[in-house]
Order: sequence, then structure tokens, then C-alpha cells
Amino acid sequence: MMLRRAMVKLLGALTVLAGIGASQDASAAEVIKIGTLAPKASPWGQVFSVWEKAVKEKSGGRLELQFFYNGQQGDEGAMVGKMKAGQLDGAAVTAVGLGKIHKPILALQMPGLFTSWAKLDAAREAMRPEFEKGAADAGFSIVGWGDVGQAHLMTKGVAIRTPDDFKGTKPYVWRDDAMMPVFFQVVGGTTPFQANIPEVLPNLNTGAINAIVAPAVVAEQLQWASKLDHIVADASGFAVGALVLTSKKLDGLPADLKAILQDTGKVASAALTKRIRSEDDAAFGRLKGKMTVIELTADQKAKWQGLFKQVRGRLAQGTFPADVITKLEGLGG
Repeated sequence: MMLRRAMVKLLGALTVLAGIGASQDASAAEVIKIGTLAPKASPWGQVFSVWEKAVKEKSGGRLELQFFYNGQQGDEGAMVGKMKAGQLDGAAVTAVGLGKIHKPILALQMPGLFTSWAKLDAAREAMRPEFEKGAADAGFSIVGWGDVGQAHLMTKGVAIRTPDDFKGTKPYVWRDDAMMPVFFQVVGGTTPFQANIPEVLPNLNTGAINAIVAPAVVAEQLQWASKLDHIVADASGFAVGALVLTSKKLDGLPADLKAILQDTGKVASAALTKRIRSEDDAAFGRLKGKMTVIELTADQKAKWQGLFKQVRGRLAQGTFPADVITKLEGLGG
């Protein structure tokens, strides 16, 4: 019921925006092509469908959004490449995709950095001007920020309580991610399996991957959770994302259509933030009922925090600017 009310509120907010004069003739529509890894039936897809409708109605049919779901345009690195080449106008990406646009944004997902959504929100807002300028300098406009969920360690056939327990496992690392390979270098004794998102499920099936770090809602939506049997209760980080458009496409629109896209995009992003956090909490509750839940002791938590600090120190040696890490650690404390 809560999720249904949230969708009704979103529809209402976007409908108000859509109702501000949709009287123009629907001549040749300007189509904005947007890629996403999310399935159409997912919470992301449901919000995007409402956003599509609002944009079309408010513009009187002069502006349309066309979403490509399920990674039809490739993984996030490929989508960013297509945006740079002018083959795609925008994408709904995670911090991994944002890192392909302006690498320091990915630092928001450093392990052990934040202990709550409130801490993440405050840090992201403080860093937003710097991050959005970096994206703009690369030719992109961030229409709205969003979230993906709290990242949990999930495994098959092995209980990981301390960093040493990782040894001998086959953890998944997203091929486009600049951060997790560094994490596993610090951990040591593992054989990370680099893959893009569509490759994860078949490799979970064969046992080539037996450990992932991901939000519960993502693990459910992509069917990874059904292949895993242990989950660590503590979140190791917060996964974020954003709606991104190429500045060339956005700035090339007539002023009224640009305003429509930006205004409705902000509403859609805000709705996604609330929706995804709620969905992620619910998904985590379901997974706890199906998996063996690992509750860490104070001593085990301290060992993880020590590892996370080591990882952030290594990341400051070339992956991300050291001053960005220092700022984020200060904001996360």
C-alpha cells in the first residue's frame, strides 16, 4: 500500500507539471533516447514510464522520452561511450557509469564511508557543485541524483565474517568499476571474476562467481539472490546513481522543452530516491527470510572498518583525488 501511494503521489506531481499548458500542435516530436540497465518492470522502469507520460503530455507531444531497458544499449561504460558519440542522448546510471563521466563521483561508494542515508545525502549535497561541474566539463548534465540501495555482501556456500574469510572465494567485480578491483587487491587471496551485468547470472549458475556485493533490490531484480544463500546484515556501502543527459542534446532543445525535461526529471529523481530506499529495505527483509543472515560481532566490525580504511587509503593513491577522499571522509564521520 505504501508503494502504491508513493506511485500515486509521483503520478500526481508529474501530472501537475504535465498540465501546465499542453496546447501546442504535436508536429515532429523531439525524441530523447535514454539507456538503462534496469528492467522495464522494475521500480526504476515504473517511475520512468510515468516520467515518459508526463513529458509527452506537458510538451503537447513535442518532446518524447524513449527508454532502452535491460542494457539494450550495452553496459554503463558502453552507454557513456554512445552518449559521447551522439548515438544516445542520456542514461540512468549508477555511480560506476557516473565514474566514466567524472571519476571522483564514484568515490561516494567507497566502502565504510557512510553509516546512514542521511550522511550520504549531506555529503552528496556538499559535493554536488564540484561533481556536477566535473560532469559539465565532460559534456554532460546531471538532471537528477538517485539511489540504488545499501550494498550487502552475499555469498554461496560460504559464510564471510571477516576479511580473511574472503580468501579462496570468487567474488564478482563489475568490469567498468574502478574501485572494487582495488578493494580485492587489499583483501588478497581471492580470484575476482570481472564481468558486465548481463554476465553475472550465468556465472553464478556455473559457480564461477560465489560472492557479490550489491543492494538487495538489485540482487532480487536481476535474479542473483536466488543463487546465493548467505547475506551479511551490515551494509558495506551505499550505491548511488543519477539521470544524465548530454549537454549538447539538452542545450539544443528549445527553452520551453529544456525546462520541461529538467523540471520533470527532478521530480522523477526525487520520487525514485524515496521509492528505491523503500524497495531496497523491503527486498532486504525478504532476503533475510530466505538466506542465512550473518550478524557481525563488534570485533568483526572493527576488522572490516580497518580494511575499509586501508582501501580508501589505496584509492587515494591514484584512483581518486586524495582531497576528494579527505573531504568525503570528513563528511561521513
